[in-house]
Amino acid sequence: MLKPKTIEADWGGHLVKLTWIAAAAPPEKDVTSVHGVCFYEGKIVLVRVKTRGYNLPGGHVEAGETPGEALHRECLEEACAEGVIRPVGMIEVSHENNPNFVPGGKYPLVGYQVFYRMDITACHPFTRDNECTARIWVEPGELPHVIEDHELIICAVEAALDCGPVSRPLDD
Repeated sequence: MLKPKTIEADWGGHLVKLTWIAAAAPPEKDVTSVHGVCFYEGKIVLVRVKTRGYNLPGGHVEAGETPGEALHRECLEEACAEGVIRPVGMIEVSHENNPNFVPGGKYPLVGYQVFYRMDITACHPFTRDNECTARIWVEPGELPHVIEDHELIICAVEAALDCGPVSRPLDD
């Protein structure tokens, strides 16, 4: 199991503290987004998001969704893929030292991005129907050289590799 790791990041002028935690998911009310390390034939899928470059599929949890349901929806929308999932860890996002934090705004003072391993069982033709313009398949060892995100994403990928294939579906 990976030890907690903390970095600081500037997200559009918002200074946040990000901490990788290899643990079970937090209470659903504190989850702001979900992301999938999605495997198909030994490779990991990345999607090119219009404004962010190549990333893991994922996004915000919508009202009435569980985090697992949100991940299934996001993977289908962005990567045109379906599969079985299991949580592998989370990133705590703290705005406690963010001078631009807006109390009562879109994000909580401390929220969580939950990461899952998905073993793809159905890979559909890529449609570009949503915000993603491309889908690529990357060997796990090449992912750090291709993904356009902060270094804690590699912790999520390592955790997904360490846990091995999902043997049974997660109950959403």
